[in-house]
Parts: sequence; structure tokens; C-alpha cells
Amino acid sequence: MSLVPGYPNLALYLDDALLVVNKPAGLPTLIDGFHPDAPYLAGLLGVAYGRVWVVHRLDKETSGVIAFARSAQAHKDLNTQFEQRQASKVYHAMVIGQPDWDEKTVDLPLRPDGDRRHRTVIDQQMGKPAITRLRVLEVYGAYALVEAIPLTGRTHQIRAHLAACGYPLIADRLYGRSGDMHSGSTTGTETIQRLGLHARSLAFFNPLNGQRQTFEAPYPQDFSGALEQLRQGHRPE
Repeated sequence: MSLVPGYPNLALYLDDALLVVNKPAGLPTLIDGFHPDAPYLAGLLGVAYGRVWVVHRLDKETSGVIAFARSAQAHKDLNTQFEQRQASKVYHAMVIGQPDWDEKTVDLPLRPDGDRRHRTVIDQQMGKPAITRLRVLEVYGAYALVEAIPLTGRTHQIRAHLAACGYPLIADRLYGRSGDMHSGSTTGTETIQRLGLHARSLAFFNPLNGQRQTFEAPYPQDFSGALEQLRQGHRPE
């Protein structure tokens, strides 16, 4: 049973240095400045497991694996790994459109808060280097499931890079095209009402023993249900 009321099956791994969890969609990693009284993941975990240190973040609408440190030393160690790109992150993204490639590396510099909608934008002059490796996993007619591996850690990197390639995430109201911004009948995925992005796995060296570990987060019900709808809708007769 989860130690966090209302969020079963949250913890994926726990030791003296680490707490790795499967973040639910809709729950922010940190406190929301606009809604300071609303629950947030780091706060809930701190109550249940004792103080945690934030190492990286996931967007509020993104589900999946996220790691927290349980000591200042572990926090320092993990921060160094993330800064030096020793940590490996794999995301699964449901996108609109059928890519005309099986694999692709996107190398486009990004600048956060680059327009009036506060989006991350492609900026060849002022943007910071950003690289994402993409691989098509499944195709469902006008939609696809894509593996995205960010080699850098820019804000909204995967969303911005996929949109720049012409394949925005399902239900991405910020980076999607005007006719693609909501789910439901438009996308054929009535079971998912949020961003079609899931942090599938995370790998790094455990600060306690130096062993490299990989943690994988199963799909939440809305994500797996949407994939099943897409598969059923595009199976051959």
C-alpha cells in the first residue's frame, strides 16, 4: 500500500539515498505559485517518507518515473550525474501524424519563454543547444507512439522538438496545431484528457553503491487505454 493517501502504487524504489516514484498526471512536481494550497508531489512525499530533495522535474500533465534524493549528499551526486548527462531518460509520446522516418535525431536550439504564450521556441541565435533522439514504436493511421530520448534537459524540450518536426503530442494545448489541441473525437482517444507524454524509464548510478540502475514506470490507465483505443481503431479487418 502506498504511504501517500489517494495515490496507490506510487513508489517504484526506496533506499537511504533514493526515492523513485511513478508520478501521476495532473500532480505538479513542485508547489504551484498560482495554487499554493494545492497538493504537489514533493510535498506529499516529504510527509510520507521524510525530507526529499528535487533532482529533476516533470510537467504537471506528464506521468511517469521521477527520482528524488533522500540526503544532501545523494542530491549533490545525482545533480552532477544529470548535469554531466550520465543519467538517461526515455519518454513515450503519443503524437498526431505519421512520421515518414523510423528514427530521427532533432538538433535544434531552444529558448524558453520565447513568445507571448511563454512557450519554448526554436532560436538559432539565442537558443541553448538541445538534442532529442526519436524512434517510432507503433503507427495507428494518423497517429503514432514515439520513443523520445532527450540528450539535453531544456524546458519543454520534447514537446517543442516534436512540434517543430510537425508531430505534436496528442492533447498538447500549448504546442499543438489549432485543430489538434484537444483530445476526444478529434484524436480518437476519449480516455486521455491530458498531454500524451509518459516518462517511461530513468537510469543513473545509485549514490549508495555506484551501481547503475534502471527504473521503469508502467503506463497509467488513461495512457494505456488511449493506446488500446488507437490500436483497435487501426487493426486490419
